[in-house]
Amino acid sequence: MQIAPIFSALRRHRLATLLIAMEIALACAVLCNACFLIVYRLDQMHINSGVDETSLAQIKADCIDDCNEVDLNARILSTLGQMPGVQSASVINAVPFGDHAGTAGITLDSAGRKFGGVIDFYVGGPGSFDALGLKLVKGVAPQTDDYVSLNDFVPANASAWVTRALAEHLWPGTDPLGQEFWMDKFHFRVAGVVAHLARPGGGEGGPATREWSAYVPGLPGKHLSGNYLVRAQPDRLPQVLRDARAAVVKVAPDAVLDLPASRTISDLRSTYFQQDVAMTGILLGVIAALLLVTALGIVGLASFWVAQRRRQIGVRRALGATRSDILRYFQTENFLIVSMGVALGMVLAYGLNIWLMLSYELPRLPVYYLPIGVVVLWLLGQLAVLAPAFRAAAVPPVVATRSE
Repeated sequence: MQIAPIFSALRRHRLATLLIAMEIALACAVLCNACFLIVYRLDQMHINSGVDETSLAQIKADCIDDCNEVDLNARILSTLGQMPGVQSASVINAVPFGDHAGTAGITLDSAGRKFGGVIDFYVGGPGSFDALGLKLVKGVAPQTDDYVSLNDFVPANASAWVTRALAEHLWPGTDPLGQEFWMDKFHFRVAGVVAHLARPGGGEGGPATREWSAYVPGLPGKHLSGNYLVRAQPDRLPQVLRDARAAVVKVAPDAVLDLPASRTISDLRSTYFQQDVAMTGILLGVIAALLLVTALGIVGLASFWVAQRRRQIGVRRALGATRSDILRYFQTENFLIVSMGVALGMVLAYGLNIWLMLSYELPRLPVYYLPIGVVVLWLLGQLAVLAPAFRAAAVPPVVATRSE
């Protein structure tokens, strides 16, 4: 089939062609970026926390009326440790998907000139490292002597266990064991590396920072109290958590139990990613609505052109054109319009992605999303034009020539 007659027909309907092409371009730009955002959100939702989520729960009790933190820890730990089903109970300042408790910027020199980034400090009492189920890749687990008193929310001079992601960021290509870093006047020396440990609130600097975490051993006391890590068998954890909440209310009347925070780590994860789940659903709805509107636009335009060209179609049929020829004509015409639209749409897709990168710290749109969007719109265009094209191909030559 010759393409020239099709372009000649499109030039006579410039406005309608331009409107459909612009609609397809917008659909291409939104489709590519929406699919990318969905995959990005799903990737975030499946982040490896690094801890044994199914076996862990958090109990949070806030001190009131200047209660004695040391006494509070002793009472709650003793009560939790004696409860049926509890494998271990320990003090920790934060858990993955919970509240921030130790976010701070670090430097690689004591003078503070070489900035390393903003990380999260997990400060845990004896037993918390093993309870979390962290996987060591270098070094040894914290020993008794590693647990020291806290001068603030962290010890003044302590050993630290960093994640592999943080170690590769701070000391690329070198052995992180024995390396040092500072947080203001506080000094830390790396004693081990763990495979994964997600930050409590995710990475503020984008996906690359989601595991910029460090575990620091500390002794429970004034600066480390009120937040407790409970470990139990996964099948018994919900009951253990209910019993633990009730027991803490009784044994610690001088503290307020934080019910929203006193949950299993799995529940905290679900709550943390509620907005991502909702956003994914919204984006899927946007994609479906946009594709539907685009398909309806193609159907409407093709139907309008079929009605306008009935005499031309009849002439072609009378001159020997088959139904397949008429069908291919409209399919080719639609393919050309969609191709013009997606060519512009690919440019718009990258423009939209640049705006998202600058506004929301999203990564660059991978190039393979563009051909996927193009193929989807090509298929959509061919499916949408089928019904009008079949109606055009079914017009009898005699009826068409007498329509005017």
